[in-house]
Amino acid sequence: GGACPTPKSTSAYTGNYTTNADASAYGAGLRVAEVAHLKVDDIDSTRMLIRVEQGKGRKDRNAMLSPQLLNLLRQWWREGKRRGVMLPHGWLFPGRNCTDPISARQLHRAVHEAAEFAGIRKRVSPHTLRHSFATHLLEQDVDIRVIQVLLGHTNIDTTAIYAKVSIRTMQAVASPLDRIIAVMEGQSPPG
Repeated sequence: GGACPTPKSTSAYTGNYTTNADASAYGAGLRVAEVAHLKVDDIDSTRMLIRVEQGKGRKDRNAMLSPQLLNLLRQWWREGKRRGVMLPHGWLFPGRNCTDPISARQLHRAVHEAAEFAGIRKRVSPHTLRHSFATHLLEQDVDIRVIQVLLGHTNIDTTAIYAKVSIRTMQAVASPLDRIIAVMEGQSPPG
């Protein structure tokens, strides 16, 4: 394979690379290994789901695919295809070689660089984004059992670690990414 986009690539594509990997961790609550091993075919825009194969505990599951995340990933895919680095059924976030996925180390570095760029002094990791996804859903009063499923937790006690606010059942779940982008665009947030 040829050269693939990495966090050290050209600045415009690097920004997208970091943004899209980070948005996947935050917008869908994915673990770092789950983001790294996403394939183009795992994005199901018809059902608005992300297929997570062999997640933690070697279990397959579905994660939510928000409209804003789908839009970001579509732009990412089109740009990768235009540059000739996105293989048709390949990795959504290719590593240095297009036939390999991005490494967890590259993802950690991308998150650190994004945090540094944003002026965040606190230590941030891809797991911080997953934790923020859960915390922000709890703050929106999404039922903890819904969050448990979205995070792929077998035991609700694992999900309860994130619970610091009162919890009620909600009928519709909006990704926190959609809320942030809506506010940034001057629209009222969904959900």
